[in-house]
Parts: sequence; structure tokens; C-alpha cells
Amino acid sequence: MGESMKAIELCELTKYYGKARGVSDLTLTVEEGSFFGFIGPNGAGKSTTIRSLVGLLRPTSGECRIFGADCWKESQKVHAQIGYLSSENVFYPGMHVKEVLQLAADLRGLDCWKEADRLCELLQLDTEKKAAELSFGNRKKLAIICALQHDPQLLILDEPTGGLDPLMQRAFFEILRERHNAGRTIFFSSHILSEVQENCDHIAVIRDGCLAACDATRNLIPHNVKKVRLTGQAELEQLPGVRSLTVEQHGCSFLYYGEVDALLHQLSAGTIQDIHISEPDLEEVFMHYYEEVPDGSVQA
Repeated sequence: MGESMKAIELCELTKYYGKARGVSDLTLTVEEGSFFGFIGPNGAGKSTTIRSLVGLLRPTSGECRIFGADCWKESQKVHAQIGYLSSENVFYPGMHVKEVLQLAADLRGLDCWKEADRLCELLQLDTEKKAAELSFGNRKKLAIICALQHDPQLLILDEPTGGLDPLMQRAFFEILRERHNAGRTIFFSSHILSEVQENCDHIAVIRDGCLAACDATRNLIPHNVKKVRLTGQAELEQLPGVRSLTVEQHGCSFLYYGEVDALLHQLSAGTIQDIHISEPDLEEVFMHYYEEVPDGSVQA
């Protein structure tokens, strides 16, 4: 078997809005068939990256490629292979849901009704309603179906679950896992870090327009990192591996990167009434990539 194709290739992607930075020298590869999470705070450059990928923005410099095609110069070829969900969705208010779906299919020259009907049933969307009558959550469902109904090779999803209730979020990710199991590539940004951790095989963290981390999800949460919360007093400042230390009223909490034996030895010298050691979630590890050390670099 040959090497898998690169679904997404960003090579020193740079985009400025006048003097304002969007992204700077961003280099990133997403393998075909990956379920890839793209995370970062507001203003980090996620939407700039995604809009460059779908050909809505022309890079200041660098390249964006999807399945080998230049996203700006060969946008028609790129659009034929992708489904794009924007973080903000606007429809013609006088059109019914079924008319919006038909228009989206017609623009691609495809008959998508069979899949559209199935997705509408799974996401509980009434096709007879007008777009103007839809709640925010139902507008998001309509946008999702428009992006998925033609079964694209690559899904690019910008904050896809905003507005969906927990039941619909679960149904949505079941659909995505179904597509992923069929070999489709999924690239999505999210602020809901638990959904990234649960579904993605790889994660990229973007900070101030630059790549702060990129690795397999399991590697971004090292096996030896623990979340520790204790009640009592202990000298922890000099213990290697203590990060994100937060002093609380009757104790403290922190992330610990190191051997548990060393931690317990240090704690035995203090006065500990209670201790709880658990696995951290992605959000806590993610925030660590945004802590600056005195020289201005990012801790890792």
C-alpha cells in the first residue's frame, strides 16, 4: 500500500489584515482519514486559517492545499471535495428548509435528497419550516446538513456544535464518526474541549496566529500527568513537575508532570488532611500551552 494522501497542507501560511496579524508562518499537515481537532482561544487565528482553506481569503504569503490543490488558485476543484460549516450561518429568510437544501445541492449539480432526508430525521429538522422561523439551534442543524448531504471527502467545521442541545450534539458526533469510519477526513475547531478529546485522533493548538502544539491526542495528555487537589499545607514550589499551581482557601490544586513517588515523598513532609489525584482533562492541558514563561516563550 502506498502512502496516504495529505488532506490538508499548510506551508508557512501567513495572513495579515493590513497591519493586524491573522496567522503567521503556520505549517500544518492533516493526513487523509484523520479526525483532526483545531483549538485555540478567540483571536488565535482559527477562523482565518479555515477561511483560507476554503478559499474565502487569499494568503498574504505561504500556501494552503487540499488534496494537493491550491485552495485559492484551484478553489473550484477544492470546493468539489469539501463540506464547509461556518461558525455563523445566514440563509434566505423566505426560503423553506427543503428549498435551502435543494439550492445547496443544485449549486453542486448533485441529487442529495436521500442523504438530506436521512440527516434531517437524525437531527430532527422540519423541512417545511421557513429559514426565518428557525431557532439558532435549528439554523445550525440546517447548516450542518448543507455541509454533509453531498458526502464530501473532507469536512471543515468551524465551531459546529454551538446552539445544539446535548442530545443533538450526541447525534451529530455519531454522524461524524460514521463518516470517519467510512474514510472521510474531518477537520474542526471547537471551544468545547471535551468533544475534541473524545473524538479527535490528532490535535493542533494555535496561539497568537502560530502553532503552539500539534500531536496525537494521546500524546498531548502524557500518561504521567496528574491533576492533584489537596487539603492542608505542603512545600511545592521547588518540586519539579508542578505546574498551574492554584492556592485555595484550605489547600491547593495543580498539574503534576513526574513520578508519583517523588510527589508523595514531598507531600509527606507537609501537613495533608486530604488528597485527590485524577487524570486531567484536555482543557487543563490546553491552557498550559498558553502560559508564558519570563522569556516570552510558551511552556511545553
